[in-house]
Amino acid sequence: MAKLTTEALEAWRDRERRMAFATTGADGAPNAIWVLCAELHGDEAIVIADNSMAKTLENIARGGRASLLYIAPEREAYQVKGAVERHTDGPVYDGMKGWLDPRYPGRGAVLLRVEEVYRGAERIA
Repeated sequence: MAKLTTEALEAWRDRERRMAFATTGADGAPNAIWVLCAELHGDEAIVIADNSMAKTLENIARGGRASLLYIAPEREAYQVKGAVERHTDGPVYDGMKGWLDPRYPGRGAVLLRVEEVYRGAERIA
């Protein structure tokens, strides 16, 4: 498993709140959604709150990979790609419930394991 680089971690701290999260269906069709509620899980994973992502959850259940795109202050795009899994109990879920604003339902915690990191088109990890 890869890790977020120092550069990607610094960009994460100052990122725009809205991020794009993409998965693929069994037929290879892409599905992308906006996410607002996400936090680092060390430097090897990112946890995204499942507040309402039906099609995305179907894709995750079939074992697909995912990509999260975030924007740094200088308008630089960072993309994290990797395996993804959903947790509805246990430490990942409990951790998400600890930082999630109670206005959001937090039905589950989606864990994106860092396998590749890009700044624009350049692979940096």
